[in-house]
Amino acid sequence: MNLSETTAETLQVGGDQLEVRMSSDESDGALFAYDVNLAAGGGPPHLHRHEAVEIFKVEQGELTFYLADEQGEVARRTAGPGEVVAIPGNREHTVRNEAAAAARAFAVLSPGDRMEHFARAAAALESEATPERVASLAAANGIEITRPLPG
Repeated sequence: MNLSETTAETLQVGGDQLEVRMSSDESDGALFAYDVNLAAGGGPPHLHRHEAVEIFKVEQGELTFYLADEQGEVARRTAGPGEVVAIPGNREHTVRNEAAAAARAFAVLSPGDRMEHFARAAAALESEATPERVASLAAANGIEITRPLPG
């Protein structure tokens, strides 16, 4: 199946909206592809790491990427429409919308099965989501929440 044949399913994960373009089931666990809509201030509030490689192509607005190097120093980079940002697996990072307007990006995570499972479980929490419950779901799916954003 290719991406154009996939019907978008929407997942609301906190304040972020994911429109699924290809599920991990459709790719035998190899990837999870989705459009992500982040309102101003959206995105994971802490640095985290996981096995999956992430690739983002910013479609609208601006996204700010935080990525730690091998020594733990965190670099901040803002990307606009048309820019592509890759995040290696097992590297501390997060993606935020620090602009005043909404942002949209196309994202691919590989492998995708554990990341998709986390997104679906977090979306299912809805109004019962607490930082503790989300952290527990993250840990159960191989996501280590490491620390708050620097400064």
